[in-house]
Order: sequence, then C-alpha cells, then structure tokens
Amino acid sequence: MLKLTDLQVRYGAAPALWGVSLQVQTGELVCVVGPNGAGKSTLINAIAGLHKASGGTLKFNGQDISALPSHQFCQAGMAIVPEGRRLFTGMTVLENLELGSFIPSARMHRKQSLEQVLALFPALVKKLPNLAGSLSGGQQQMVAIGRALMARPKLLLLDEPSLGLAPVIVLEMFKAIQGINAQGTSVLLVEQNVALAMQLASRAYVMEEGRIVAEGQASELMTRPEIKKAYLGLDSD
Repeated sequence: MLKLTDLQVRYGAAPALWGVSLQVQTGELVCVVGPNGAGKSTLINAIAGLHKASGGTLKFNGQDISALPSHQFCQAGMAIVPEGRRLFTGMTVLENLELGSFIPSARMHRKQSLEQVLALFPALVKKLPNLAGSLSGGQQQMVAIGRALMARPKLLLLDEPSLGLAPVIVLEMFKAIQGINAQGTSVLLVEQNVALAMQLASRAYVMEEGRIVAEGQASELMTRPEIKKAYLGLDSD
C-alpha cells in the first residue's frame, strides 16, 4: 500500500530525513518510535504531503505521489491526525467532523461516516453542538481522529495521539485505534509511548537523527536489549 524508498526531506539547507525507507501493507498497523528529535513527525508529515520530499520516492497503491500537491494526498486515500489535534476551536464538534468529508468521494457518504465515528466515540454524541474548544483533551483527540475518518481513508496517519492525555484516556484511545485497524483501515502510528505502541503494532521502525536504525516485528524489537536501551529509553530487564 505505502512504500517509501530513500526518502529525504530538508528544512532549507539542513537535512531532516536521510534516506528513509519503509512500507505499510494493506490492513497493517505499523508504528514509528524513537527519541525526541528523531524525525518522526517530519516523516509522517512528508507522507501526508505537508513536507515536500527533496529526494527519494513515495508510492501509494503503486502510484508515485511524491510530486502531488498536498491537497491531493487526501483524495488518494490518506488522512492525518496531526500532533496537537489542530481543531477549529471556534466551530462546533459537528462542523469539525463534517470538514473531514470535504472531498466529493467522502461527502456522498457523510451521514454513514458520521454514524460510524459516533459509534466509535459515543462520548461525542451529546457534544456535537458544542464548540470544539470547550472539550477536554481526550474528547478533542476523539474529534481529531473522527475528522480524519470522515474522509474514509485507506491509510490513517497518526502523529503522537497520546500527547498530553491522561493514562486512562490513552488506553481508550489506543483501543479505538486498534478497532479502526480491525475494521480494515491501515494505520501508521508515530508515538512516543513506546510500550503501548509496540503492543499495538505488528511491525515497527525505530528512528534516530532522521534515519531508520532498526525495523522488524514489534514483539521481536522489544526483546533486543540494545534497541530498548539505546533508542527506546527502556530498561533491558
């Protein structure tokens, strides 16, 4: 489904990603983990078309989309839940959700998609007329994920969905992400909560300083002491 080959991204003259290659197969849930400043958010924003690649290729469903304008990435079948949620706080929850179904292929299924989002996040049912800015952090993250799902993506990109949330809400959020994947949506998850991300994903990539330094089955990576200590910040015991 998604295939990156030697992807490179620069901020001006400064390189941010160095030859990153990764894949997400149809139906997979894959995570990208690593320390702060490793380049994880740059990577997922490049995949979403928000940062233009300076080299390498980005293919989605066999099509090279490296040169597409960013607004066409959603039409191709991707949707991103950005770090920090980035809701329109002065608009209602319903209005925020409906913005996710802006493209014509999603707009025609808006009612059905909304029902699916509310079934996934029933706490939002009574919040639809409320301003998004009045919601708790956890509820805002539900809206952000729901807005992305309204686009009916084939691949959902998640950038730090647990950021700033209470532990009990994080567990609920990860359960919802697992449910989204179980219903057939492929997921690429960038996450600092390494233990939970590795439990959720089938495969994982470890990043450091803009490079992929390890990859493999998530369960296997978690057993490698040098990976746990050097890149994941976990004790080897």
